[in-house]
Amino acid sequence: MRADLNRNHLVPLTGIRNLGILAHVDAGKTTVTERILYLAGAVHRRGEVHEGTTVTDFDPLERDRGITIFAAAVSCLWDGHRINLIDTPGHVDFSDEVERSLRVLDGAVAVFDAVAGVEPQSESVWRQADRYGVPRIAFVNKMDRAGADLDTAVASIRERLRVTPLVVQLPIGREDGFTGVVDLLRMRSLVWDAGRDTVTEGPVPEALGDEARRRRRLLEETVAELHPAALEEFCARPGISTPTLTAALRDLTLRGEAVVVLCGSAYRNRGVEPLLDAVVAYLPAPSDMPPVRAAWDGPEQERPEQEPLVQERPEQEPLVQERPVQERPADPAAPFAALVFKVHAAPTGRLTYLRVYSGTIRRGDVVLDAGARRTERIGRILRVQADRHTETDRATAGDIVAVAGVKAARAGATLCAPQAPLVLEPPVTASPVVSVAVEPRGSGDADRLATALARLSDEDPSLSVRTDPETGQTVLSGMGELHLEVAVEKLRRAHGLDVAVGRPRVAYRETVVRGVSGLLYRHVKQDGGAGQFAHVVLDVEPLEHDAGFVFRSTVTGGRVPREYVGAVEAGCRDALAEGPLGGHPVTGLRVTLTDGATHPKDSSEMAFRTAGRLALREALRAGEMALLEPLAEVTVTVPDDAVGGVLGDLAARRGRVTGSAARSGTVVVTATVPLAELFGYATRLRGRTQGRGAFTSRPAGYARVTGAAPDLMR
Repeated sequence: MRADLNRNHLVPLTGIRNLGILAHVDAGKTTVTERILYLAGAVHRRGEVHEGTTVTDFDPLERDRGITIFAAAVSCLWDGHRINLIDTPGHVDFSDEVERSLRVLDGAVAVFDAVAGVEPQSESVWRQADRYGVPRIAFVNKMDRAGADLDTAVASIRERLRVTPLVVQLPIGREDGFTGVVDLLRMRSLVWDAGRDTVTEGPVPEALGDEARRRRRLLEETVAELHPAALEEFCARPGISTPTLTAALRDLTLRGEAVVVLCGSAYRNRGVEPLLDAVVAYLPAPSDMPPVRAAWDGPEQERPEQEPLVQERPEQEPLVQERPVQERPADPAAPFAALVFKVHAAPTGRLTYLRVYSGTIRRGDVVLDAGARRTERIGRILRVQADRHTETDRATAGDIVAVAGVKAARAGATLCAPQAPLVLEPPVTASPVVSVAVEPRGSGDADRLATALARLSDEDPSLSVRTDPETGQTVLSGMGELHLEVAVEKLRRAHGLDVAVGRPRVAYRETVVRGVSGLLYRHVKQDGGAGQFAHVVLDVEPLEHDAGFVFRSTVTGGRVPREYVGAVEAGCRDALAEGPLGGHPVTGLRVTLTDGATHPKDSSEMAFRTAGRLALREALRAGEMALLEPLAEVTVTVPDDAVGGVLGDLAARRGRVTGSAARSGTVVVTATVPLAELFGYATRLRGRTQGRGAFTSRPAGYARVTGAAPDLMR
């Protein structure tokens, strides 16, 4: 079954499989990918994660840490089919890479540890695949480990993922004695000899005959309950024939009503060939997928209003015509349409990764970035093998390729034929939950840092870069602490920048608790020539802190001319920039100008502005002030067995729980928490919930500081 890979080999649309490998970290995704490439002839040496020699974990950061960080695309041929495969990260901090990959995939292989079963991130990526309706098959890996048990792993799939598992294999041997599987569809044994890459086919071992027949019968009964054609044959005959059973398994997989389960040990090269056969047999080709639908049929800036078109008909009700929704079938002859799902700044230039949904693209073609209304020229078209590329003359519907020459398209952009514009729905980008402040150590590296951060956020949309307008810090936000560690390490390695990393300062406020009345301030300055004179009397009183700043004047008799009243207000606003407690902005006060005096020669707008600023500063020092801190409304979703620990942790963070609701095995807790206490919360929550907890937050205004709050001073 092994074949050399010709990357320019043309395969019909029905012979293409676009799939991803999904799993929890350390379940063996990358090893499964390596064995697929090796057995398909795409590589001639088996790479190992622990040796840092795998094809897909090619980045030095991945090899140093021994985990997959960046989604890597590879391609191979198996039994006349082209398999375009994306090895996705398993760590929760890089779930956005999984999200963007799932958006362009037709199917997936979910890998589970035979000892641990469904782990927290396995559950998360399964739910992500549910959102995009991606058909899946399951591979229970590491059957050679101590404590490995296929039935236990399958039970966890049924219970945790709420899906019907259809087990099509029976393991031969247990733990270290695992040598092969019984194929329950064809009732044969597949055995792998130690130290050899070939599989030996034979009859079902006599000792496993009864168990194999029992499991085959159980498989037939389960399929008959779900599939009408299989049920008809099951009732008419003693059982279901292998062709009917195979067709039913494919139908159920494509409809997402069940998941086919296989098993093996990728590290020992056992069970991978049947997995490849199952990919071809059960997962969809691009031609099996419904036509891709456009989000709208024109450039983003010209998106039509969502009102129906109306045509008036004489003496009749108006005829309402809904706008047609554009669909593009997976047809090489249709107008070109592709979705950008990844951008990579390679040493040789910028590479843009595409999933081609319809049409054909050739080198030199001009395409339209529909959302940005910008044309791009395709320089080269590359079939991707992780960090290695082979040039090809064209790409057609169903292909996953990289192109060079596209200068500005970002992940989620639609590239299409200029004469047939449309915009495809982009993948969902999660909101960052953890932030750090970054600054260059070198005095002349500020511009280089800004350029490098812009390139990082271009490659990874889940990274957000902003400048805090109050603290002046450059704040880098991401999906977790490991995510940000990797981003900072890329700044150091790929861009040669020495950066200092710290936690961002919280934007505190100050407010008035007790004001002052009748504060008199006289500003007099005489140093030759025209002097400065201004005399003001102010009342300062507290307001609700969210009321901001209110200024009014009760001066009568023209003691302070109108143009000078405006200058006093401007001076007071200047004073609000820095409060007496820690230099934080001041809010929640009303200032009343009650009296004042002028000089016929030395009074001016500048003098009264200065007087207003200095007078209010003095009034704030004379009154009583309080510190305000920003709050966040937090929604935490946790398993019901971890609620107690999560509530205790929120209380320790000065949080106030405002509500809770139970939802099918989980509890959703809402709370108001000081923003300063949320730094590091994502990591703590995952630790308390074994990675199954998640939270979202949004600003919830300001409140007076209670208890000890960190980072009070600038």
